[in-house]
Amino acid sequence: MSDLVSIIVPTFNSEKFITETIQSVQRQTFNNWEVIIVDDASTDTTVELITKINQTDPRIYLYQLEVNSGTGVARNTALDHAKGRYIAFLDADDLWMPEKLQKQLDFLNQQQIPFTFSSYDCIDEEGNPLLKRVIPPKNMSYRQLFFCNYVGNLTGIYDTYFFGKIPISPIRKRQDWMHWLTVLKKIKRAQAIPESLAYYRVRQNSISASKFDLVKHNFAVYKQYHAFSWIVAIGCMSVFLFTQLLIKPLYIKSLPIQK
Repeated sequence: MSDLVSIIVPTFNSEKFITETIQSVQRQTFNNWEVIIVDDASTDTTVELITKINQTDPRIYLYQLEVNSGTGVARNTALDHAKGRYIAFLDADDLWMPEKLQKQLDFLNQQQIPFTFSSYDCIDEEGNPLLKRVIPPKNMSYRQLFFCNYVGNLTGIYDTYFFGKIPISPIRKRQDWMHWLTVLKKIKRAQAIPESLAYYRVRQNSISASKFDLVKHNFAVYKQYHAFSWIVAIGCMSVFLFTQLLIKPLYIKSLPIQK
């Protein structure tokens, strides 16, 4: 059908979270979707858990990579198998709110736009709320995205009738940012839905990731994806760090404690 949504889910050793993640899709009020899961050579019970769910829900498809190749390759493999008009992304440890897809599709149709995204709430590894909401710019420009990734990948959805299928970089880090930069290059501005529609799980390994590694991966986007010279890339990275440290925190809202 013309409104089918293909949901791209890469997995790797996700046995602790994958069942709950899939269930958050199954609870969607909009039910014309397919989940395309590509397992990146997991060594735990991830594949067995997905296979069990697939036996009762044929909308869930599983493909397996023989060699661990990174999230970008897994997402691209899923994209190759996608049949939907709309492409959405969900990592194996994140969750969607029940009306996520319906509200986004309604918004796309009402605004007559080919791409949208939303705010999202943060939860800890056990699913407990961290009382923090990340709120993106409502009318985001390419320039804003160029210096800071305001698009939570778990909230982005785009229309292939307008973009076609957008290839994903095979590099292991920051391919989501490059993906949305490709989108914004074409449409110049993007409208965000002014509410939270998903839960982003903050993992211990992401908390402990070194600042040097984060800077290195972001610098590679300017140097390799944009093919800038070292001087230009360093200049862009300086603005990125300024934005990340002083501007982006303004888009993070503290939520009240739930009683």
